[in-house]
Amino acid sequence: MAGRRAYTTHPLVLRRVTVRRVEEVTPRMRRVVLGGGDLAAFARDGIDHPGFAAPGFDDHIKLILAADGDVRAALPAQLPHGIEWTPAEHRLTRDYTPRRVDLDAGELHLDFVVHGDGPAESWSAAAREGDELWFVGPKSSLRLPEQLDWIQLVGDETALPAIGRFLDERPLDVPAHVLVTVSDDAARQELALREGDTVTWVLAEPGDAAALESAVRALPVPPGEGYVWAAAESRALLPVRRYLQRERKLPKDRVNITGYWHREEPAAPEAEATADAAPAPAGIPSPLPWLVARAALQLGVVDAVADAPGLSADALATRLGVPGPGIATLLPLLTAYDVVVDAEGSGLRLGAVGEELLDDHEREEYTGHEAELLLALAHVAPALRDGTSPWRLASGATLHDTVAHDAERYGELVEECEQLVFLLAGLTADPLWEGVKTCLLTGPGSASMAAALDDAGRRLRIAEEGVPGEVLRGHVPAPDRIDWTAGPADVAVAAKALAYRTDEEAVHLLTRLAEWTGTAVLVEASRPDGLSPHAAEAALHAFTATGSPLRDSAALAVLAERSGWRVERTVALGWGAEATVLRRA
Repeated sequence: MAGRRAYTTHPLVLRRVTVRRVEEVTPRMRRVVLGGGDLAAFARDGIDHPGFAAPGFDDHIKLILAADGDVRAALPAQLPHGIEWTPAEHRLTRDYTPRRVDLDAGELHLDFVVHGDGPAESWSAAAREGDELWFVGPKSSLRLPEQLDWIQLVGDETALPAIGRFLDERPLDVPAHVLVTVSDDAARQELALREGDTVTWVLAEPGDAAALESAVRALPVPPGEGYVWAAAESRALLPVRRYLQRERKLPKDRVNITGYWHREEPAAPEAEATADAAPAPAGIPSPLPWLVARAALQLGVVDAVADAPGLSADALATRLGVPGPGIATLLPLLTAYDVVVDAEGSGLRLGAVGEELLDDHEREEYTGHEAELLLALAHVAPALRDGTSPWRLASGATLHDTVAHDAERYGELVEECEQLVFLLAGLTADPLWEGVKTCLLTGPGSASMAAALDDAGRRLRIAEEGVPGEVLRGHVPAPDRIDWTAGPADVAVAAKALAYRTDEEAVHLLTRLAEWTGTAVLVEASRPDGLSPHAAEAALHAFTATGSPLRDSAALAVLAERSGWRVERTVALGWGAEATVLRRA
């Protein structure tokens, strides 16, 4: 078996609750107590749904609101085993942590920070007994390591519901050391502390990164094995993440850091004064800032300035081993885009954009697989003319050929597929698994598929395709792995295996699968994720990678027929993903 995974998944169900009462916890926190039959097991439109479960202290549910007030039009479609976020122009969603779940009383408590005029806070301010609220989730619960000696809980006011719930329910019987930044002493709450616990309250403005980092650095580090959980404004957490991972060197399975909200910079006075003026025509943005940020990451500028703030331009060039004139050419642009700040007399320091680039997720946008696909778009015009993929023109090889010989790049695809595990309940509950004893997995989503089968209690012998071999090992929780050549399998699952293959490569894979099994399942994104702000770009990204747009059921049926298969049916998984069940013709 692989190591213990960090999350437990839950069925995604759309639920309706109503307001039972509203309480003022502090002048800075309002509690809305919700209840209703949907918190228990219920049926809607002929579909049976399990009762609400949110066992984790920092679980998140997604509240569904509407800018025009028509919430019903903003609701997603409920699938038998998941949610499909259909397009809705006025939909607003916000994630909130349940402060308390009392299923005996049929109640769910949500705490709202009283901080301004956000849609969720405005809803809570107007909430009255009987008002309805729709929500989805949670999709998963954090699993804390079992062998710990202490835990640190760090956050701002938005983290108080999760921190308070942890202290009330104690999922770990270890000392808890709490640090909370508040903008006003009135935000302090009574917390269920025990002997050995500590709590530190720090006065700081919301999103104050320097104050949060300084407070975390001042926390004593207890002896033994520990865990740090932190939640606050996303950018304020970046220096905290860097400190914990680079200086305290905490391993990834001992840290959980989540950006609960994102601060928007206030408009400049000039912008406010001209807000009523006719908007300027929208131009096509220059790629120059993106390319400059990419260069700064590739050369190591961002890390060098973060590790040694105050460097001169010459010292930076020496540290990086880059000729001085080259750095001198780059620095004015890095300063203009706020990647670095050239403070007179104090040397180079990271600007706000540079701090964001320290985050692994932001970094991948400029240096990872996503960035390479973006660069390949420079070849989109000739690719369209020639009927090939931009990736092939840019690199001289198909994306499949590239990742087959590059374990690190294939590993990026595996990481991108980790979210797939939350969508697979509909597939693992399908009757096709009855009597199945062996399953052949291929594609970067194999680890997620194996985890989903494990969560569903499907005890199967799992075979995995070994290209490139070592990437999936240790990730697939299979008690008994067999080789590709071990013999026929009852079912084969290609999990996102076609998403990086051309049509011809897809036909080759499907033809090969037909030699090993009579039943195959293709798990692919057939349409854009309805919640993604980049949904319009999804087809172009797919074309860049494979020379084909997102393949819907009809396109997959054509590939299947060419490979000796027929489509039996499709299983909607949600978020634009489908499982296509094939039988050998």
